[in-house]
Amino acid sequence: MSEEIFKSGFVSIIGRSNVGKSTLLNKLIGEKISIVSDKPQTTRNKILGVKNFPGMQVVFIDTPGIHKPRHKLNEYMVNTALSTLDEVDIIFFMVEAGELAGPGDRYIMGLLDKITKPVFLLINKIDIVQKDTLLPQIDEYRRLYKFEEIFPISALCGDNLDKLNESLKKYLYEGPQYFPEDIVTDQPVRFIASEIIREKIYQFTYHEIPYSIAVGIEDFQEAEDKNLILIRAIIYVERDSQKGIIIGKGGAMLKKVGQLAREELEAILGIKVFLELWVKVKDKWQSDDTVLRILGYKV
Repeated sequence: MSEEIFKSGFVSIIGRSNVGKSTLLNKLIGEKISIVSDKPQTTRNKILGVKNFPGMQVVFIDTPGIHKPRHKLNEYMVNTALSTLDEVDIIFFMVEAGELAGPGDRYIMGLLDKITKPVFLLINKIDIVQKDTLLPQIDEYRRLYKFEEIFPISALCGDNLDKLNESLKKYLYEGPQYFPEDIVTDQPVRFIASEIIREKIYQFTYHEIPYSIAVGIEDFQEAEDKNLILIRAIIYVERDSQKGIIIGKGGAMLKKVGQLAREELEAILGIKVFLELWVKVKDKWQSDDTVLRILGYKV
């Protein structure tokens, strides 16, 4: 009796900022591996999430939102997203339900015209729109690009994701198991720690603050008795006024950010965490090659 063919492959999730790519990745994997915020341009790196199915392994890649760059950091983010188009087997192009194609969406579809691999259109956030708005949107996108599949979904609620996963079997080929079954992401713990801290800052800050901060892990080590992880992180901002906001009156904001980040890290790592946060002003760090390299951005 012949053995069942094992299929595998890579799927890139692309789209404009804030369409729900990170929420989708987390829902598909069943664990939070990519930070989520209502602020645009939250994702700055590509994040790999590994999902195992019977006879199939899929590596989903969350990418930064494709937008018009204003700094070197933005250029890095957009280039990171676009670089995945040549690295994967299938592309998920995400848009928001209830919105006709805007200039950003049309720009992305123009890039996809050069791609020969299957592209799925995912119309996200169907849980917050009237269903009768979907058909005109689907018709418009069908006229603009020849998608292999179109799925109205809710990344938040999970609507139609089972059908989406099932459809992958038709388009992926026989291949190896790229990651062991107990691996859900390739991201190192240091990176996850920095992202969680950044997410908590996003949660409590507004206006330009989220776009002006970055988090670098200065020290990450396990205590000798192996019952504690010591983490020291630097929060970079661009101006003294931003530093004051992050620290807060009497250090209240920094303390709140640190507490929530520490609690989430302890839940993920299953061990006590001592988290020390410092805030440092670095003018125009988003265009500073040296700082960007220190933070792990390959500019």
